[in-house]
Amino acid sequence: MLTIDGKKYVVDVEVVEGEEVRMPATFPAPTSTIQSGPSIPPPPRPQAAPAPHDGLPDEKVCRSPIAGIVQRINVQAGQQLQVNDLLVVLEAMKMETNITAHAAGTVKKILATVGEAVKSGQALIEFE
Repeated sequence: MLTIDGKKYVVDVEVVEGEEVRMPATFPAPTSTIQSGPSIPPPPRPQAAPAPHDGLPDEKVCRSPIAGIVQRINVQAGQQLQVNDLLVVLEAMKMETNITAHAAGTVKKILATVGEAVKSGQALIEFE
């Protein structure tokens, strides 16, 4: 910490190889005192995303891992699925994200539409 004209500054010092660094033998004592001002509350803690309220069990549904726009839906109701089959393609921040099946099963219902803006955690596909 460095004090200049009564103001305290925190500084970082970088030593470059080959350069000579000279430090004074003693440091002068601070000439000013720190006065306490109004207290500033700490920033609020980030809160976890609320649990979905759609009533569907996680093992029976494919949820969006991110907020984005549905670009493609690659399955139909009644279709048999294997693990890692492509279900939905989302776009977020000009990047596409492929959402794949986490388990084998049958598509019961499509819960999203192409062009729809979806939230993180929103149910996209329901399984039987």
